Amino acid sequence: MTFPAGSSRHRVGGCLCGGVRYRLEGQPLRVGLCHCADCRKSSGSSFVTFAVWPRDSFDFTGEITTFAGRSFCPRCGSRLFCLREDEAEIRVGTLDDAPANLIPADELWIKRREPWLVPVTGTAQFAGDRFTSPSEKQ
Repeated sequence: MTFPAGSSRHRVGGCLCGGVRYRLEGQPLRVGLCHCADCRKSSGSSFVTFAVWPRDSFDFTGEITTFAGRSFCPRCGSRLFCLREDEAEIRVGTLDDAPANLIPADELWIKRREPWLVPVTGTAQFAGDRFTSPSEKQ
């Protein structure tokens, strides 16, 4: 894969065991938190922090396994990314640099947010997916 010339920044990340590595070029299209049941179950946490890049700004090496659109390392089990034809959605915790300085703009599935978690200041709040109708936006 060739990244666009003149890109301002790249980021790298990978799984816990190092068997899968990825590279992202440029800035993300969006950053958010998700409290949906799928994200909770697949991460083992109360929510997932994700960032989305154009698919052509993403490349990876190593072997992955994919279940229900979520790709992970088959050796160590680290959940890494969701790849679509036009986008790559990365789990921010898999980036090498922490903190990643990626600020969420959206908070999804807040109807499933733990009551002890407060809304992230300045984020758009969605009862379900980001693409739900405006009447469902909280």
